Amino acid sequence: MSGVHESQQDVDIDLGGLFGAIWRNRMRVLLATVACAGVAFVGANLITPKYKSESRLLIETREPAFTTGSDRAQGREQPAFDELGIASQVQLLKSADLIKQVARNMKLHELEEFDAAAKPSAISDVLVLLGVKKNPLDLPPEERVLKEFNEKLTVYQVEKSRVIAIEFTSKDPALAAAIPNEMAKVYLSLQSGAKLDTNSEATRWLEPEIANLREKVREAEKKVAEYRSQSDLLPTGENSTFAVRQLNDISTELTRVRGERATAEARAEGVRAVLKSGGAPDTLSEVVGSQMIQRLKESEAQIQGQISDLSTSLLEGHPRLKGLRSQLVGIRAQIKSETQKILSSLENEAKTARLRETQLEQQLNTVKADTARAGEDEVGLKALEREATAQRQLLETYLARYREATSRTDSNSTPADARVISAAVEPTEVDFPKVIPITIVGGVAGFALSAIVILLSELFSGRALKPVSGVAVPSARRREEEDGIEAEPAAAVVVVEPAVRKVPVSRIDLGTVKDIHAPAKSLLSGIEPEEDEEEEDESPRSSLVDAFEEESDFSVAAVARHMIDNNISVAISVSPSGDSGSTATVMLARRIAEEHRKTLIIDLTGSACPTRLMAQSTHVPGITDLLVGDAAFSEIIHGDRLSDAHIIPRGNANIKRAMRGIDRLSMVIDSLSDAYDTVIVECGPAEVEGVQRLTRGQETDIILSIPDADEDAIVDLIGAFGEAGYTEIVLMTGEDGEPPHYPGHRAAAA
Repeated sequence: MSGVHESQQDVDIDLGGLFGAIWRNRMRVLLATVACAGVAFVGANLITPKYKSESRLLIETREPAFTTGSDRAQGREQPAFDELGIASQVQLLKSADLIKQVARNMKLHELEEFDAAAKPSAISDVLVLLGVKKNPLDLPPEERVLKEFNEKLTVYQVEKSRVIAIEFTSKDPALAAAIPNEMAKVYLSLQSGAKLDTNSEATRWLEPEIANLREKVREAEKKVAEYRSQSDLLPTGENSTFAVRQLNDISTELTRVRGERATAEARAEGVRAVLKSGGAPDTLSEVVGSQMIQRLKESEAQIQGQISDLSTSLLEGHPRLKGLRSQLVGIRAQIKSETQKILSSLENEAKTARLRETQLEQQLNTVKADTARAGEDEVGLKALEREATAQRQLLETYLARYREATSRTDSNSTPADARVISAAVEPTEVDFPKVIPITIVGGVAGFALSAIVILLSELFSGRALKPVSGVAVPSARRREEEDGIEAEPAAAVVVVEPAVRKVPVSRIDLGTVKDIHAPAKSLLSGIEPEEDEEEEDESPRSSLVDAFEEESDFSVAAVARHMIDNNISVAISVSPSGDSGSTATVMLARRIAEEHRKTLIIDLTGSACPTRLMAQSTHVPGITDLLVGDAAFSEIIHGDRLSDAHIIPRGNANIKRAMRGIDRLSMVIDSLSDAYDTVIVECGPAEVEGVQRLTRGQETDIILSIPDADEDAIVDLIGAFGEAGYTEIVLMTGEDGEPPHYPGHRAAAA
């Protein structure tokens, strides 16, 4: 059904009204706040307190002091841990083996906190017997402790650092501090133990390798020695053999002999030249150095001295002087003879040097040939020496590593790559629950929930909506004021499903109501039309009677199929026969709901027959309460007792006041059509004028529920609806047959 747009008015939310509603209900809000805060306070105090403590580890590479220098000298300094390395250490701290070791060390399986399943409650036993819950005792104690331990443990990396934090929560503050410290201790022990295992494995592997290398080195050195002996390459020093050394010695000696020869020849030539020239031989160093010459020179000097002394007293012919002069000549002859001997000696020395030089040159040539041969043999020797040297170096490396690994077999010599920088201390404050914050949050939640409930109540009831400024108020209000009837305040309807949609409804003049205090057959039966309608000629009765007399299917099922197939969202049901017709309408709503369509029926009957059949009580809030503003929109929709359909009961409000807002029903129905697949308005034995006021001239499907009505009355009623301009008319009698098609109208077909 399309909305009655003529009666709508643009509205806006009245924020002042919303906050005013909260202020008017401040005692309820205060009570809700205090109640929620009290519940939160009591609940927080009933919860067993839990304590949390934390220990922190710094992950860094640690090496013993006696190996740090050698490692740096050999370029083996360990790199720092990266992000992946720190994450790996976090997983190691959370590993099951480490946790089980801590649990065994601290005997956690003996504590009820870590093995609550050992003493199950009666409810747990019942659930286990019924098979709803798995028996926790089927797990080993270690697994139960491990599960509880993991729930209380938190291990994480401190952001932008190599620090790992170990947090643990427990009911016992001492245990909350002891477990992180024990975990750090076990972790450091495992890290150190891993290094010890590595060193032990290295030692076990190196021992046979070293023994094997020693044998290889011995064999290689033996081959070198045998090759030297066979090739006559006896070593005489660093990088030197016997042949090379001999060659060097002969070369040195030959050089020395050549020097001596040259010296001897030069000295002999000098003596020879002096003697040949008649010069004084005593000027020669070789002559002066001779002892014989020196003695003869001394004798010559003495004789000359005597001759000089005697010459002063004796004559030249004195025999004494002659004798002395004769001795002087003899001495000088001896000096000359000795000089000749020295010359001969020098010449012999030079000759000997020449002979020695010749011999050395011959030896040098022989040694050169031997050295060349030794060089060729030395190539093979060097290959054997290189092999022996390589084996020896590998052996020395293995021996060094073996000594280092052996020295690290002690637990104190292999520190873990981590250290405790902050040990856990026994907490003094409760970590959970925080009574004061929980109480404050509970109070805030109570205040918020109560305020939300009040706001929603105001919005659903329409009391929090106000007309937008600048929009004219309909003339209905003025007509009510002219008739002396007090106007009701504007209301609004809020529909929530499937999405929130607000539909404003304005006050509209309802006209006068006939005999409102008398028992009404329908809430619409006493409504007069807004203005006089011109009389029109009656429709030909003959065609209507003929159509009604055709065999047709007027059953509830046929009408339901028709409405579903044609996707009719809103239909007005009129029951001229009273409660029997209303009962058929209820059956129609239930039949449509069975097809998984959201269906709603609105009870506008005077007898409240649909309300009695579907609602839990006839005294529940209904449409009249909504129209007078005594109930919110969400309060008047109720579920059917026997199906998935919903019903809006007639209500308990004053009918006179409700009839003043009857024109707002079109807005209510239009809003409900957005939330429901099918909306059926049961009007009871209403008159055409009342239905016309309800639909406000909009094209709407009309259902005539006539289980036991008179045919003439039905024909008259159909003619009246046709004259009023309704072209969608469906008959429903509950009997088998097809609904008739009337001229100018459309009837439902199965």
